[in-house]
Amino acid sequence: MIALDPLRPISADRLTVGARPVHEAGPAFGELLARKLFDQGIKVSAHAQRRLDGVTPRTDAAGRLGQAVARAEQKGATQSLILVDDLAFVVSVRNRTVATAVDGGRTSDGIFTNIDSVVIG
Repeated sequence: MIALDPLRPISADRLTVGARPVHEAGPAFGELLARKLFDQGIKVSAHAQRRLDGVTPRTDAAGRLGQAVARAEQKGATQSLILVDDLAFVVSVRNRTVATAVDGGRTSDGIFTNIDSVVIG
């Protein structure tokens, strides 16, 4: 908890709820993505949502990701790495669930395992 000193104002960037600043307007990208994909029958894990905090997509990432999942499903994929702009998503196609997500600038070693296909969305 932050102690408030009435003589010294506190800056808004020091006020946080969880990992997100209070002054932030609207939901994080991970939450928005989950909402949009839910309409397409695709779930987004809490882990993937957390990994997308602070990410600002350039395009209609949710629509393109949904289309990529459908294409992977048509080809019989079960675990796919789906690339949308500079974002990478590991998706359980069989369960229609985004298991994890990685922002291109945050990859630690650039290695993805346990996938049987790659889809460029």
